[in-house]
Amino acid sequence: MNTCRIYEDFKASLGEGAAKSLAQALGTMFEELRDTVTKEDFRMLRESIDVNTSRLDTSLTRLAEAQARTEAEVKSLTVAMQQLIIRTDAVVGRTFEFQFRHRLTSYLGRLLRRGKLLANDELLDVIEPHVEDYEVDDFLRADAVASGLVDGQKTYVVVEVSSTGDGEDILRAERRAGVLRKAGLAAIPLVACEVISPESLAFAKQSQVKVWRDEVDAAA
Repeated sequence: MNTCRIYEDFKASLGEGAAKSLAQALGTMFEELRDTVTKEDFRMLRESIDVNTSRLDTSLTRLAEAQARTEAEVKSLTVAMQQLIIRTDAVVGRTFEFQFRHRLTSYLGRLLRRGKLLANDELLDVIEPHVEDYEVDDFLRADAVASGLVDGQKTYVVVEVSSTGDGEDILRAERRAGVLRKAGLAAIPLVACEVISPESLAFAKQSQVKVWRDEVDAAA
Protein backbone atom coordinates (compact mmCIF):
# COMPACT_ATOMS: atom_id res chain seq x y z
CA MET A 1 0.00 0.00 0.00
CA ASN A 2 1.28 3.48 -0.96
CA THR A 3 0.83 5.48 2.31
CA CYS A 4 2.55 8.49 0.81
CA ARG A 5 -0.10 8.82 -1.85
CA ILE A 6 -2.87 8.49 0.74
CA TYR A 7 -1.26 11.26 2.75
CA GLU A 8 -1.05 13.53 -0.29
CA ASP A 9 -4.66 12.78 -1.34
CA PHE A 10 -6.14 13.62 2.07
CA LYS A 11 -3.75 16.37 3.22
CA ALA A 12 -5.72 19.16 1.59
CA SER A 13 -9.10 18.12 2.96
CA LEU A 14 -8.13 16.73 6.38
CA GLY A 15 -4.97 18.62 7.16
CA GLU A 16 -1.47 17.34 7.49
CA GLY A 17 -1.84 15.78 10.92
CA ALA A 18 -5.08 13.92 10.19
CA ALA A 19 -3.92 12.84 6.75
CA LYS A 20 -0.68 11.50 8.24
CA SER A 21 -2.56 9.63 10.97
CA LEU A 22 -4.96 8.15 8.43
CA ALA A 23 -2.14 7.02 6.16
CA GLN A 24 -0.28 5.44 9.05
CA ALA A 25 -3.44 3.69 10.33
CA LEU A 26 -4.30 2.32 6.91
CA GLY A 27 -0.69 1.20 6.36
CA THR A 28 -0.65 -0.60 9.70
CA MET A 29 -3.97 -2.31 8.96
CA PHE A 30 -2.70 -3.44 5.54
CA GLU A 31 0.52 -4.86 6.97
CA GLU A 32 -1.38 -6.74 9.67
CA LEU A 33 -3.83 -8.06 7.13
CA ARG A 34 -1.03 -9.12 4.81
CA ASP A 35 0.82 -10.87 7.62
CA THR A 36 -2.35 -12.62 8.73
CA VAL A 37 -3.06 -13.96 5.26
CA THR A 38 0.53 -15.04 4.81
CA LYS A 39 0.64 -16.89 8.13
CA GLU A 40 -2.70 -18.58 7.45
CA ASP A 41 -1.59 -19.63 4.00
CA PHE A 42 1.62 -20.97 5.45
CA ARG A 43 -0.28 -22.83 8.16
CA MET A 44 -2.60 -24.40 5.59
CA LEU A 45 0.32 -25.29 3.36
CA ARG A 46 2.20 -26.87 6.27
CA GLU A 47 -0.86 -28.85 7.30
CA SER A 48 -1.29 -30.03 3.72
CA ILE A 49 2.35 -31.08 3.59
CA ASP A 50 2.03 -32.88 6.95
CA VAL A 51 -1.05 -34.74 5.72
CA ASN A 52 0.58 -35.73 2.44
CA THR A 53 3.76 -36.76 4.25
CA SER A 54 1.73 -38.88 6.63
CA ARG A 55 -0.08 -40.48 3.69
CA LEU A 56 3.26 -41.12 1.97
CA ASP A 57 4.69 -42.69 5.12
CA THR A 58 1.60 -44.89 5.41
CA SER A 59 1.88 -45.91 1.75
CA LEU A 60 5.57 -46.69 2.13
CA THR A 61 4.87 -48.75 5.26
CA ARG A 62 2.15 -50.70 3.47
CA LEU A 63 4.44 -51.21 0.47
CA ALA A 64 7.22 -52.52 2.72
CA GLU A 65 4.78 -54.87 4.44
CA ALA A 66 3.47 -56.11 1.07
CA GLN A 67 7.03 -56.64 -0.15
CA ALA A 68 7.88 -58.59 3.00
CA ARG A 69 4.80 -60.77 2.54
CA THR A 70 5.70 -61.34 -1.11
CA GLU A 71 9.27 -62.30 -0.22
CA ALA A 72 8.00 -64.71 2.44
CA GLU A 73 5.56 -66.26 -0.02
CA VAL A 74 8.28 -66.59 -2.68
CA LYS A 75 10.61 -68.20 -0.12
CA SER A 76 7.87 -70.59 0.96
CA LEU A 77 7.10 -71.43 -2.65
CA THR A 78 10.79 -72.02 -3.39
CA VAL A 79 11.09 -74.41 -0.45
CA ALA A 80 7.94 -76.23 -1.54
CA MET A 81 9.26 -76.54 -5.10
CA GLN A 82 12.61 -77.85 -3.85
CA GLN A 83 10.84 -80.44 -1.73
CA LEU A 84 8.68 -81.39 -4.70
CA ILE A 85 11.75 -81.77 -6.91
CA ILE A 86 13.44 -83.94 -4.28
CA ARG A 87 10.36 -86.12 -3.92
CA THR A 88 9.91 -86.32 -7.69
CA ASP A 89 13.55 -87.31 -8.16
CA ALA A 90 13.15 -89.96 -5.46
CA VAL A 91 10.04 -91.36 -7.14
CA VAL A 92 11.71 -91.32 -10.55
CA GLY A 93 14.79 -93.01 -9.09
CA ARG A 94 12.76 -95.71 -7.36
CA THR A 95 10.69 -96.32 -10.47
CA PHE A 96 13.81 -96.64 -12.61
CA GLU A 97 15.43 -98.95 -10.03
CA PHE A 98 12.35 -101.21 -9.98
CA GLN A 99 12.20 -101.26 -13.78
CA PHE A 100 15.89 -102.10 -14.09
CA ARG A 101 15.75 -104.89 -11.51
CA HIS A 102 12.67 -106.33 -13.19
CA ARG A 103 14.37 -106.38 -16.60
CA LEU A 104 17.99 -106.71 -15.48
CA THR A 105 18.76 -109.95 -17.33
CA SER A 106 17.41 -108.59 -20.60
CA TYR A 107 19.09 -105.19 -20.16
CA LEU A 108 22.45 -106.85 -19.44
CA GLY A 109 21.99 -109.67 -21.94
CA ARG A 110 24.93 -108.61 -24.11
CA LEU A 111 27.24 -108.38 -21.11
CA LEU A 112 25.95 -111.14 -18.85
CA ARG A 113 24.83 -114.40 -20.47
CA ARG A 114 22.38 -116.63 -18.61
CA GLY A 115 21.94 -113.83 -16.16
CA LYS A 116 20.07 -114.32 -12.92
CA LEU A 117 19.02 -111.70 -10.37
CA LEU A 118 20.09 -112.65 -6.85
CA ALA A 119 18.98 -111.61 -3.42
CA ASN A 120 21.89 -109.73 -1.86
CA ASP A 121 21.99 -112.02 1.17
CA GLU A 122 22.46 -115.14 -0.98
CA LEU A 123 26.21 -114.55 -0.90
CA LEU A 124 26.53 -113.86 2.83
CA ASP A 125 28.03 -117.25 3.69
CA VAL A 126 30.64 -116.79 0.98
CA ILE A 127 31.75 -113.26 1.78
CA GLU A 128 31.51 -113.04 5.58
CA PRO A 129 34.70 -115.03 6.32
CA HIS A 130 36.75 -112.72 4.10
CA VAL A 131 35.63 -109.16 4.90
CA GLU A 132 34.79 -106.91 7.82
CA ASP A 133 31.24 -106.60 9.13
CA TYR A 134 30.87 -103.02 7.85
CA GLU A 135 31.83 -104.20 4.37
CA VAL A 136 29.15 -106.90 4.52
CA ASP A 137 26.59 -104.32 5.61
CA ASP A 138 27.66 -102.03 2.78
CA PHE A 139 27.41 -104.82 0.22
CA LEU A 140 23.87 -105.66 1.35
CA ARG A 141 22.85 -102.13 0.37
CA ALA A 142 23.69 -102.70 -3.30
CA ASP A 143 20.74 -101.94 -5.56
CA ALA A 144 21.07 -105.21 -7.45
CA VAL A 145 23.34 -108.25 -7.72
CA ALA A 146 23.22 -110.68 -10.63
CA SER A 147 25.19 -113.74 -11.66
CA GLY A 148 25.90 -115.17 -15.09
CA LEU A 149 28.63 -115.73 -17.63
CA VAL A 150 30.97 -113.04 -18.89
CA ASP A 151 33.25 -114.33 -21.65
CA GLY A 152 32.37 -117.85 -20.54
CA GLN A 153 33.40 -117.29 -16.89
CA LYS A 154 30.97 -117.20 -13.98
CA THR A 155 30.82 -113.61 -12.87
CA TYR A 156 28.78 -111.44 -10.55
CA VAL A 157 27.59 -107.97 -11.49
CA VAL A 158 27.05 -105.50 -8.65
CA VAL A 159 24.76 -102.71 -9.77
CA GLU A 160 24.09 -99.20 -8.54
CA VAL A 161 20.93 -97.76 -10.07
CA SER A 162 20.34 -94.02 -10.36
CA SER A 163 18.35 -91.83 -12.72
CA THR A 164 21.44 -89.60 -12.96
CA GLY A 165 24.74 -91.46 -12.62
CA ASP A 166 27.46 -89.62 -10.74
CA GLY A 167 30.79 -90.15 -9.00
CA GLU A 168 29.22 -91.44 -5.80
CA ASP A 169 27.36 -94.17 -7.70
CA ILE A 170 30.59 -95.17 -9.40
CA LEU A 171 32.49 -95.36 -6.11
CA ARG A 172 29.74 -97.40 -4.43
CA ALA A 173 29.55 -99.89 -7.29
CA GLU A 174 33.34 -100.38 -7.27
CA ARG A 175 33.50 -100.67 -3.48
CA ARG A 176 30.71 -103.24 -3.26
CA ALA A 177 32.04 -105.31 -6.16
CA GLY A 178 35.37 -105.25 -4.33
CA VAL A 179 33.74 -107.09 -1.43
CA LEU A 180 33.03 -110.05 -3.72
CA ARG A 181 36.56 -109.94 -5.12
CA LYS A 182 37.97 -110.16 -1.58
CA ALA A 183 35.96 -113.37 -1.23
CA GLY A 184 37.59 -114.75 -4.38
CA LEU A 185 34.63 -114.16 -6.70
CA ALA A 186 34.84 -112.55 -10.13
CA ALA A 187 32.80 -109.37 -9.95
CA ILE A 188 32.06 -106.43 -12.22
CA PRO A 189 30.82 -103.08 -10.86
CA LEU A 190 28.14 -101.42 -12.95
CA VAL A 191 26.19 -98.17 -12.77
CA ALA A 192 22.78 -98.21 -14.43
CA CYS A 193 21.40 -94.77 -15.19
CA GLU A 194 19.26 -92.76 -17.54
CA VAL A 195 21.80 -89.98 -17.99
CA ILE A 196 25.40 -89.39 -17.00
CA SER A 197 27.76 -86.48 -17.57
CA PRO A 198 30.85 -86.86 -19.77
CA GLU A 199 33.02 -86.24 -16.69
CA SER A 200 31.34 -89.03 -14.71
CA LEU A 201 31.52 -91.33 -17.72
CA ALA A 202 35.26 -90.69 -18.00
CA PHE A 203 35.66 -91.32 -14.26
CA ALA A 204 33.78 -94.63 -14.59
CA LYS A 205 36.05 -95.70 -17.43
CA GLN A 206 39.12 -94.77 -15.41
CA SER A 207 37.76 -96.76 -12.43
CA GLN A 208 36.89 -99.72 -14.67
CA VAL A 209 33.22 -99.46 -13.78
CA LYS A 210 30.72 -100.43 -16.45
CA VAL A 211 27.94 -97.97 -17.29
CA TRP A 212 24.52 -98.91 -18.62
CA ARG A 213 22.53 -96.01 -20.00
CA ASP A 214 18.87 -96.19 -20.82
CA GLU A 215 19.22 -94.29 -24.09
CA VAL A 216 22.11 -96.53 -25.16
CA ASP A 217 20.65 -99.76 -23.78
CA ALA A 218 24.06 -101.40 -23.48
CA ALA A 219 26.82 -101.61 -20.88
CA ALA A 220 29.86 -99.59 -21.89
